Amino acid sequence: MRQITYRQALFEGMREELQRDPKVFIMGEDIEDPFGGSYKVTKGLSSEFGRERVRNTPISELAIAGAAVGAAITGMRPIAEIMYLDFTTLSIDQIVNQAAKIRYMSGGQIEVPLVIRTQEGSGNASAAQHGQCLEAWYAHVPGLKVVMPATPFDAKGLLKSSVRDNNPIVFIENKMLYNVKGEVPNEDYTVPIGKARVIQEGMDVTIVSYSRMVHEALQAAAKLKEKGISVEVIDLRTISPLDMETILESVAKTHRLVIAHEAVVNGGIGGEIAARVIQDGFDELDAPIQRVGARSVPLPFSPLLEKQVVANAQDIIIAVESIIPQRIGM
Repeated sequence: MRQITYRQALFEGMREELQRDPKVFIMGEDIEDPFGGSYKVTKGLSSEFGRERVRNTPISELAIAGAAVGAAITGMRPIAEIMYLDFTTLSIDQIVNQAAKIRYMSGGQIEVPLVIRTQEGSGNASAAQHGQCLEAWYAHVPGLKVVMPATPFDAKGLLKSSVRDNNPIVFIENKMLYNVKGEVPNEDYTVPIGKARVIQEGMDVTIVSYSRMVHEALQAAAKLKEKGISVEVIDLRTISPLDMETILESVAKTHRLVIAHEAVVNGGIGGEIAARVIQDGFDELDAPIQRVGARSVPLPFSPLLEKQVVANAQDIIIAVESIIPQRIGM
């Protein structure tokens, strides 16, 4: 199977949906050619489809989200790009109080087939206003789905599923994944929203993660294997809805759980997962659940300080080893 980047996978997903459905259009700041968006994901689309379907907007996240909600409820299927997840704070009223509520408040009469494409994450000295991981905010809101792919395959398949969904979706990419390569088929495919994937099977401990931290979890699992510790790694892919069935099945096998995400530990989605596992699978646990995430400080601009704040594979290894009996790995 061919290998393409995460960026190219997203581009192909949007291009194919634009070809498939004339109701699909894209809007956002500087997404037209020649710029093609801040991370060049839409580069080439306006030249192919025209500026009616791939259109620049004013520098107003509130206007972007509001116009996208209006377009969605009147029959279109907009993909609205908000340059950084941090900037969705400027459009949160339209996302949380309008898009998420309209279908329910209309008794199901009005659908909101809207995708808010945005990105988050550290790793390139984005600092405190351009690198936050705020996904737990949106996962907390009934009526919203929150999708966070870790691989090119999932990026394309989940984006296509999101565009075809009749509910508002916050589709969060990670800025450090755009150049990551992976296998992606040529033929049309989708990935189901709300279904996690076991990407590595193991017997001693389960690591649950999503987005960029999946790659850190796999690095940690490889190093732990050298120590004789068998790790099962789950990529959530979607954090709302959560696929608790897959998580609980894994915990019933390994009896230990580590949850890792790039977001700050305090108030992160890891706490919700831990609570649900304790509620529905407490008897399966042989050790306390461990959470791994960023420290509770604003993200520093300094690359050296940034590395001290954000969790990595070594932090995951430490968390795993803290709940593994010494006899395992001897």
